[in-house]
Amino acid sequence: MPRINEPAAFPLGDRATKRLGYGAMQLAGPGVFGPPRDPDEALAVLREAVAGGVNHIDTSDFYGPHTTNRLIRKALHPYPDDLVIVTKVGARRGADASWLPACSAQELTQAVHDNLRNLGVDVLDVVNLRSMFAIHEPAEGSIGEPLSVLAELQRKGLVRHIGLSNVTPAQIEEGRGICEIVCVQNHYNLAHRTDDALIDALAHRDIAYVPFFPLGGFAALQSSTLSEVARGLGATPRQVALAWLLRRAPNILLIPGTASLAHLRENLAAAELDLPEHAVAALEAIR
Repeated sequence: MPRINEPAAFPLGDRATKRLGYGAMQLAGPGVFGPPRDPDEALAVLREAVAGGVNHIDTSDFYGPHTTNRLIRKALHPYPDDLVIVTKVGARRGADASWLPACSAQELTQAVHDNLRNLGVDVLDVVNLRSMFAIHEPAEGSIGEPLSVLAELQRKGLVRHIGLSNVTPAQIEEGRGICEIVCVQNHYNLAHRTDDALIDALAHRDIAYVPFFPLGGFAALQSSTLSEVARGLGATPRQVALAWLLRRAPNILLIPGTASLAHLRENLAAAELDLPEHAVAALEAIR
């Protein structure tokens, strides 16, 4: 279990990345669309995250669209040398705030250039290809064509490393035949553990696993158990859920998102929380 005086890290590409990072998605407006409710607090959250030791920020130019990347640039550019900014491509936003596939060669190339421009960088640290065969969960289908486009942009020097998002084990294997895959970003948390076997397989290959929705999707009974464990530890349910994920596997990198300074501080404190065995047993019973 990571402690504040023992910062745990895991490789993300060629960089040692602290396991508790920050996800920028919630900095955009409602529904991840439009400008933030409070632009000044959004900038303050980003600056405090980095000041608090975060060196892994997850974003995308389709958040807003363009909103979160422009906030990141305004708040943090020029970026600290150790900061890894991970973005994603493969989707776009409709005028009605819908989420639409955007996987053609032209769309992917444009997306990479949009991310470069709005982040203010010459090369993107990590780009995740978001599979859109189904919007909210992985679905089978070949990712070979769009991933080959990203691999070509990598060869041109616009992308350092490539990851995958919302994918199945078969798609990961297909992807590894095209280029090196440094991370996988899928839905996973205490109440949604479909990827248990996948996480362990990726750990053996030194591939990072980045769960999205690390704090969402709990039913009432599950939430009640989580709250009871948290009360017993003098912590919040949010902190316990994050601490469990940090304990779950060494290759898990967390990107909890918030637009609130108070919630950011609460999330960062989860790295200090040690879960005793009785608490782990209670949490493991949540399904």
